Amino acid sequence: MAQRLALQRLLSVPARGPLASHGRAFGTSAGRRSTFNVQDGSDFQDRVVNSPKPVVVDFHAQWCGPCKILGPRLEKLVSKLEGKVLMAKVDIDDHTDLAIEYEVSAVPTVLAMKNGDVVDKFVGIKDEDQLEAFLKKLIGA
Repeated sequence: MAQRLALQRLLSVPARGPLASHGRAFGTSAGRRSTFNVQDGSDFQDRVVNSPKPVVVDFHAQWCGPCKILGPRLEKLVSKLEGKVLMAKVDIDDHTDLAIEYEVSAVPTVLAMKNGDVVDKFVGIKDEDQLEAFLKKLIGA
């Protein structure tokens, strides 16, 4: 039972069935969360390329040390923007096709996308001030 709840939280899937009352999500609700894991190419198309809001795309890998530092740092700053920007997380080992399509040659690579187009990009780890400037530029603040 604990494994099922942990998996549901990890995949951001709303709990169903008898365990639904025991599931917890941080933030407002799973449907309104500003950070999500990309499931496949069509999910990327729907939630990133076709998004009416700007999207930060975090290409990362489980084995990448800097990714483990950058990811939570970026998520925290995106959540502070309260829905003005979304964050898509793409594991390059699971979605090699997307990594190739967006010319990701090292991780972490972060893309800023607006109206389906890449408008900015950086590779490697950044401090919070640099990340805030990156996000403000994306949302035009």
